[in-house]
Order: sequence, then C-alpha cells, then structure tokens
Amino acid sequence: MRLLMRAGGIFLLSLALILSVAGCRLAQRTSAPPPSAALTATTTATYGDHTGSMEIGGLTRTWLLHVPTKYNSLSPAPLLLALHGRLGDGKGMASLTHLSQVSDQNGFIVVYPDGYQRSWADGRGATAADQAGVDDVAFLSALVATLTGTYAIDARRVYVTGISNGGFMAQRLGCDLSAKIAAIAVDAATFPVNLADRCAPSHPMPVLLFNGTDDPLVPYQGGVVAGDRGEVYSAPQTAARWAALAGCAPTTASATVPTLVNDGTTVSDVTYSGCRDSVLVRFYTIDGGGHTWPGGMQYLPASIVGKTTRNLDASQTLWQFFAQVTARNGA
Repeated sequence: MRLLMRAGGIFLLSLALILSVAGCRLAQRTSAPPPSAALTATTTATYGDHTGSMEIGGLTRTWLLHVPTKYNSLSPAPLLLALHGRLGDGKGMASLTHLSQVSDQNGFIVVYPDGYQRSWADGRGATAADQAGVDDVAFLSALVATLTGTYAIDARRVYVTGISNGGFMAQRLGCDLSAKIAAIAVDAATFPVNLADRCAPSHPMPVLLFNGTDDPLVPYQGGVVAGDRGEVYSAPQTAARWAALAGCAPTTASATVPTLVNDGTTVSDVTYSGCRDSVLVRFYTIDGGGHTWPGGMQYLPASIVGKTTRNLDASQTLWQFFAQVTARNGA
C-alpha cells in the first residue's frame, strides 16, 4: 500500500506539473539533433520580461529573460541562469523562485531557459533530453554567448542555479562548462555518481547546496532517484565531493539558522574552509524539508512533494553567496 501511495504521488506530481506548464511550446522534433547547426537568436534589450529563441542542434530553443530596472549598459551586470525541474519550464521557474524580484533588488540579469520536452540532458540518461541526445551544455553555452553579445554582461560573473533536474544540470555545467561559470547553486539535487566520478572543473568551483531531509524524489541519504532515474550521492557526500574538487580542508564550520516560522522545518548549514583560491562551498540542510525551493512557492501539496521551509529564502541566500564569491575574487 505504501508503494502504491508513493507511485500515486509521483503520478500526481507529474500530472500537476504538466498542467501547470500546458501553455509552453514544445519542440516537435524527437530525433537526436545533429552535432552542429547555424545559430540565430532573437532578443530585446529593454527592461522587464522578454522571450528569446535560437536555432541550435536542429532545434528551436527558447527562454524567458528578465532585465532588472537597475540595468545600465555602461556597467556590465552579472548573469544568472535559472534551470527548472523536469516537467517544468522557464516561466514556472520564475514563479517558483521570485528570482526576478531579487534581480531588480540587486541589478543582475536572470534568464530562465526552457528544457527540451521540459527536461535537461544532465547526463543521468533518465530524461527525454538525455534520451534524445540533446546537447544542453552546448545550448546553454550558446545562450550565455548570445546574451553576452546583446547586453552588457560581466563574463566573470556568470552563475547557474537549478532545482531537481535543473539542479543536476547546474552541476553538469559546473563540471563541463566551468570555463564560463563562476559558481553554482543547487536545490533538491545531489551529485549523480557517474558525473561525480569524472568531474574536473577548470577552476575551484564555488558551490551552494540546499537539500531537504524529507525529499521524496531525490533521497537525502543517497541511492536511486525516484522512478529509477539514476544513482546519486547523499547530500553530505555531495557537499564533501564538491569541497574536495575545490581543494578544501576536511574541517567544516556548522551553524543553525534561526527558526522564524514554526512550519515543521529547521535549517542548518555547513561551510568548508581552506579551499583553493579562497572559494566557498556551503551546504544547507532543511530538516523536514521536501523537494521544494526554500522560501518559494509550495507548488504542490506537502503530502506529495514535502514541505517548503519559510525559515530560509533560497533566492536571497544564493545571491548573497554569489556576491560573496565575487567579492573574494575581486571582480
């Protein structure tokens, strides 16, 4: 009975997410794209929200872009890529995270790309994008290049965040596109074993992690992702692996985040020190938290995806982390 309830929960999760993004245009091509193709793009260089598209790998790829009110073409701005989860889309990611509001407060540009058939080719082989042979590393690299050519963007301050499948993809970019990525922030995802074993960033990668102990889809203690979607490290092992890649000392500093709301969750964090180039690796555990965005929208009932903590705002926290990374790098 418990297995049937879990299976039913995952079905409802998939159905609800599909309904929530029914307006998204999907690429109709299902075959693997050719290795290269001409690149074209459309963008609009004004404040607010805009859509964009490009042709790459035989597919039309799309995104939602938010240009902050503080944007000044004479002062290069940071760029943040925000990657949705499986069955989501860029518009849904914007609603889930309120990152556009944080963008307006802090003056960075944020782009919400759309995955192929609402998924990312994160390397686990478990998504429509992976199974179709889509090269999402190439797409997201081209997206960064396109936006950098359209807006005044500081190439030293390009960051990536993502939830679930988007969080797995953010880690893949941290490994495979590290020359263009300054830091990553990962929510509701841990290190896939096959990626962790081969990851070799070109520079010590600053990493921020958020994981809930009661995540029903990506197991906090490691193992196999729900739906047989790949073997992953535990959340603590993920943090330790990224810290090792950054050359951090094995010692850590731990702290408890003040509990502001009695919502059944508490938050603690671990920070690794002694890393190469003074980079930061930080890991937040949401005790009682689920497969959710801390401080974001409770997009499905807690009985299906777990609780969304109100004791931490992931969007504000990740930007503070990226700003700290920038300050340490002198950018």
